[in-house]
Amino acid sequence: MTSSRIFYLIGGFLVYLLVQILVLKNLVLFGVGFCFLYIIFVILLPIETKTIPTLLIAFGMGLIVDLFYDTLGIHTASLLIVAFIRRPWIKILTPTGGYDDNLQPTILNMGIGWFMTYSLPLIVIFNFSFFFIESMGTDLFFPVVQKIIASAIFVFVMSNIVQLLFYRRRRGI
Repeated sequence: MTSSRIFYLIGGFLVYLLVQILVLKNLVLFGVGFCFLYIIFVILLPIETKTIPTLLIAFGMGLIVDLFYDTLGIHTASLLIVAFIRRPWIKILTPTGGYDDNLQPTILNMGIGWFMTYSLPLIVIFNFSFFFIESMGTDLFFPVVQKIIASAIFVFVMSNIVQLLFYRRRRGI
């Protein structure tokens, strides 16, 4: 990975954190859909990123979000689960020929079908772990499931909008 790519990732890390903390903290859709857009940064890390650096990035990002949300590690735990599952999930979805070097798994690079197959389960896992940790178990099961589904759809739609507006295609097809 080149130094310019590393600076690009650090800038993206800071932008996602600032947007999450300053703008999206108070954005709730109908009282059930929460927009945790910062998880998209971990999901959109380059495909060849190993598990340990991904876990370190997720830990730092989750810890900073927890500091501003006063959630005592819920964001960190949920994001670490996604970061841990991300690499094996990519290996399951890898075609026979593999992927290009330094490729980001965005909609523009991979297509909407592949991106939905890749990101939606990770977003649901994040929301599932977050809301069940927050509710301390299985109390109020149906409201928690409603929050999981609404938040997952909200984050997925917002991630599509962000990618279409701010990301660019990396490969020539």
